Amino acid sequence: MTLTINSDHWLDNVKRVPSPFCDARPDDEVSLLVVHNISLPPGEFGGPYIEQLFTGQLDPNEHAYFELIHQFRVSAHCLIRRDGSIIQFVPFNVRAWHAGVSCFEGRDKCNDYSIGIELEGCDNLPFTIDQYEVLATLSQKIMQHYPAITRQRVTGHEFIAPGRKTDPGLVFDWSCYKKQL
Repeated sequence: MTLTINSDHWLDNVKRVPSPFCDARPDDEVSLLVVHNISLPPGEFGGPYIEQLFTGQLDPNEHAYFELIHQFRVSAHCLIRRDGSIIQFVPFNVRAWHAGVSCFEGRDKCNDYSIGIELEGCDNLPFTIDQYEVLATLSQKIMQHYPAITRQRVTGHEFIAPGRKTDPGLVFDWSCYKKQL
């Protein structure tokens, strides 16, 4: 099967860093948006480590934590940095490997039909105003392009993988975010 990659030309002001950790969706359906958080090393922001993880280039000798995760084959469609800048790793029409074992409204394998957006952050520190504004704008554009994603079909990783994941965490302001959708 040939993997057709949409370049998402409708998405502006984005740095594109292709991840090898993606593949074709089983069908063309995109109907869920999943919000995540990530920081590498945990609780630290900035630096190249998230990009390195999502591209398979994380050096296990850079930090003790990286020894545990450097072999992970994970990605997300986009990362929103603390300053609001966006890095796109996987085109939206392609399946990114962000949700893992997951279920939404009784349907398993959320990667098959979802878009994953990572916020640079952690469960217990507030996200920035820039991140909320950019996340809302990006979400609106995604929802316009993929109308099956409604406000009710926007969720957090913690809700599709309960007991296994906790992101985007208790400090994520769902009310603030969803008011902007």
